[in-house]
Amino acid sequence: MPAATALQPPPPVTTAPRTAPRRTRVWALAEARWAALATLAFLLALPLQLTGAPAWTWGPLYAVAYAAGGWEPAWAGLRALQERTLDVDLLMIVAALGAAAIGQVMDGALLIVIFATSGALEALATARTQDSVRGLLDLAPATATRLTADDGEETVATAELVVGDTILVRPGERVGADGRVLAGAGEVDQATITGEPLPVVKEPGDEVFAGTLNGLGALRVRVERDAGDSVLARIVAMVAEASETKAPTQLFIEKVEQRYSVGVVAVTLTVFAVPLLLGAELTGALLRAMTFMIVASPCAVVLATMPPLLSAIANAGRHGVLVKSAVVMERLGQVDAVALDKTGTLTEGTPRVTAIRPLPGAGLSPDALLTCAAAAEHPSEHPLARAIVRAARDRDGALPGAEDFTAAPGTGVRARVGGVLVEVGAPARLLAGDGPLDGEVRSLVGELEESGYTTALVVRDGVPAGVLGIEDRLRPDAVATVGALRTLTGRAPMLVTGDNPRAAARLAEEAGIDDVRAELLPQDKVAAVREQERAGRKVLVVGDGVNDAPALAAAHTGVAMGRAGSDLALETADAVIVRDELATVPAVVTLSRTARKLVVQNLVIASVFISGLVVWDLVGELPLPLGVLGHEGSTVIVGLNGLRLLREAAWRRAAGRAG
Repeated sequence: MPAATALQPPPPVTTAPRTAPRRTRVWALAEARWAALATLAFLLALPLQLTGAPAWTWGPLYAVAYAAGGWEPAWAGLRALQERTLDVDLLMIVAALGAAAIGQVMDGALLIVIFATSGALEALATARTQDSVRGLLDLAPATATRLTADDGEETVATAELVVGDTILVRPGERVGADGRVLAGAGEVDQATITGEPLPVVKEPGDEVFAGTLNGLGALRVRVERDAGDSVLARIVAMVAEASETKAPTQLFIEKVEQRYSVGVVAVTLTVFAVPLLLGAELTGALLRAMTFMIVASPCAVVLATMPPLLSAIANAGRHGVLVKSAVVMERLGQVDAVALDKTGTLTEGTPRVTAIRPLPGAGLSPDALLTCAAAAEHPSEHPLARAIVRAARDRDGALPGAEDFTAAPGTGVRARVGGVLVEVGAPARLLAGDGPLDGEVRSLVGELEESGYTTALVVRDGVPAGVLGIEDRLRPDAVATVGALRTLTGRAPMLVTGDNPRAAARLAEEAGIDDVRAELLPQDKVAAVREQERAGRKVLVVGDGVNDAPALAAAHTGVAMGRAGSDLALETADAVIVRDELATVPAVVTLSRTARKLVVQNLVIASVFISGLVVWDLVGELPLPLGVLGHEGSTVIVGLNGLRLLREAAWRRAAGRAG
């Protein structure tokens, strides 16, 4: 653990407490406040009326209930009427006023109260869906300490930071912008971005993200992205679209709603006019017509679709899967084929040394060979060099010093370590000729490369000493994820990669994938997806790079790995796995299927209630209060049924079934 600097005394704890997620308070919603006022006025008026109190005592209270619970839907209905459309909001208000006109003031007030309560529940579900998005905004600090040219400090708003600025992040502070560490060392809790459970040591050259929390140690960070382009900002911008897009089922219902509402009005007029022409009393005919309008209104049907999908989006967001829209959440449950990218998706995306082969005559142990190579590679910033250095430090921790370091692009590095000239690089460039030792080295290199490794030759004073095999390791959860996706879709995922066939085949065998497409250009990945779609399959593509973006766009649904995903991939994908947990892919697919089942359940519940109440009213004598309770009760039931997916248990069940 790096020591705390003198810039500021260390905090009393290693990391500051994580900010609690914001949850919308019920009373913060105007819909909830108006519904509560309407309910309170109704509950005060009802006992007064039932006990025979004068009308002047309870009449004004009922008026308050009508006004508080009905003004918003009435206004929405009138605005819709101006656009020559008729919706259920206006139908409910007309029905309530009609009930009051025939003396059924209490029944109309009950309708208003229940309708207002249903609207409040819907508003609460939508607000809770957006809480996870707003919670991300809370992670970004409002100000940052910027270093000036004369090594001074100034406090500026994070929005004013530009690429190239240098900021100081003291212990206990949140990083103000995406950037790279220039100096200092610290432990950064970046679980909110990458999902890593433990703080990560950050040293010069390491990348840091806006909103992550610095523990002990101070960091000087060069800003590499503007505030609006940070990983956090991109995530927020994508998820902000979720509540603005409606699923196809919802759009279909809204189209039907307009025609259905016109039909309800026409039948209501018929139900009122026909009995009146046949000699029925005005009050009875009007009461039956108002009851029909109430029970036939499609409130529950309209509310059947969005609450389950929005709740699923909110729950997935809390677990690091940010779904862009309800359309995407619905589509995720429809996929029946999966295509996975290799590097950074199925694998960790970080090369690691996993094979160390000293040559018999070199006189070096595997650890000594690795330490020798790492000492020479230590000054290099090449990804393979960092993999070698990391492997050596993991084994021994200490590296001897190197002198006279030089690097040649495409060849490798050379440095003097302990008086010995050490070269590390591509075998084809470092081998001098066709001598016996060279032949032995080529055989060893060929064996490793045939197994899918990238190789690096180590040469000491001009004599080959051994070969290192470097590979991008499979993610720990990759095998389980592949198995879960196979179970969900009925077929194993397809591996699509631009890597060489040998590396792809070895990794696919390890992951349990049979269908391997290697050395693919971006257009080839699109062709592979189109091939699956022509076979009648709905393909889910999971990737992270720029070369994956066309396939993500072409797929039925595209999912991007968020930690190292390119900007283009993140913008093109329909959903983002923020924490890079591959196992969340089958979990969110399962959650989507659960949401779709709840939509069907809700539609069945709504249809049964509406059909039963309509038949009762047309054939028999349906009391208005019972019609109100039945209709609005069904609306509340489908709303609450959809909110079930907000619970933590819903995600656990989805993850369990996917596993």
